[in-house]
Amino acid sequence: MKNAKKLLALLLSAVLLAAFAGCGNSGGTAQSQSEEKKLKIGLVKLVDHPSLNEINDSIKTEFEKLGTNVEFIEKNANGETSTLPSIMQSLTGAGVDMIIPIATPTAQAASAATSAIPIVFAAVSAPIEAGLTTSLEAPDKNVTGVSDEIPVEDIFKLAQTLTPDVKTFGFFYNSSEINSVTAVDKAKKFCDDNNIAYKEATVSTTADIQQAASSLANDVDAMFTPIDNMVASAMPTYIDVTNKANVPVYVAADSMVKDGGFATVGINYTLLGQQVAQMADKILKGQKISETPIETMREYSNMVNMKEADLLGIHIPEDVKANLTVLVD
Repeated sequence: MKNAKKLLALLLSAVLLAAFAGCGNSGGTAQSQSEEKKLKIGLVKLVDHPSLNEINDSIKTEFEKLGTNVEFIEKNANGETSTLPSIMQSLTGAGVDMIIPIATPTAQAASAATSAIPIVFAAVSAPIEAGLTTSLEAPDKNVTGVSDEIPVEDIFKLAQTLTPDVKTFGFFYNSSEINSVTAVDKAKKFCDDNNIAYKEATVSTTADIQQAASSLANDVDAMFTPIDNMVASAMPTYIDVTNKANVPVYVAADSMVKDGGFATVGINYTLLGQQVAQMADKILKGQKISETPIETMREYSNMVNMKEADLLGIHIPEDVKANLTVLVD
C-alpha cells in the first residue's frame, strides 16, 4: 500500500513538472514571436520638393498602418545625382533588407548598386526606358514599383480647353532626366499630330533655370514642364519668370500646381506612396519581385490654380469649372 502511494506521488510530480515545463516553453515561443526581427528599409529621395516629400511621408504612414516591424534609413541626395552611388553603397553596407528609391535617377542608382537587395521604386515615369526592366508585367532586374506615368495627351487637351488661343508651346525640362525626356517626346508627338508649334529649352542645374526660362517664355504662348525633379525643386524661380512674361505653365504633378503652375491632369502622390508601401510589404513577406508586376497610377485629377488664372487674366467659363476635379485657390 505504501509503495502504491509513493508511486502515485511520483507520477503526480512528473505530471506537474511536465505541465510547468510546457508553460515555460509556451511563454518562450510567444516571446520570440513578439520579438519579430525589425527589417531595415533604405528610403531614398533625390531632392526636397513637395511631390517627393509627399510620397516619402505616405510610405512611412502606410507601413505604420500595415503593422510590419520596419526601420527606415532615410537618405536625401539634395538634388546631387553624383552622390547617389555613395548613398546606395552606404545602404548596402548597412545590410538593408530593401531599398525604396523615389524618382527615376534614384531608382537607376539603386539598380546599379545591387542585384541582391530587393528594390521597389516610387514615381518612375518610364521604367523600361530608364533601364530598370524589360517588362512591366514580369520585372527581370530585381526591380519593381509604382510608376507615375503622366497622361500627356490629357494635359494638352486640357490646355486646348483652358487656353485655346495658344499657338506655340515651350517645353522646359532637364534633359538628363529620362522621365522628362520621355514625357516631352510624347508632348512633341501630340503637337505634331495637331499642328501645334513648339520650342524647347533644357537645363542641367537649378542655376540655369532663371535665364533659360526667361528666354523661352518670351518666345512662346504657354509652357509645359513634365514631372521634372530639378525644375520642381525650383518652382518659385520658374513661376516668377513665367508670370512676368504673362505665360501659363502646364505641369504634370498636383504639387507643381500648388507651387504656382497653372494647370495639370496630375497624380495624387499620397495614394502612390500607399501603393508602394503595400507592394513593398508583400515582397518583404516573401513575394518574388519577378512575380510582382510594375503598377501605374491611373487616378488623375484635373487641377487649375485659380490664383494664377486671375494673375494671367485667363477666364475659365463656369461650365468648364464644373468639370475640374480640383481648383487650387
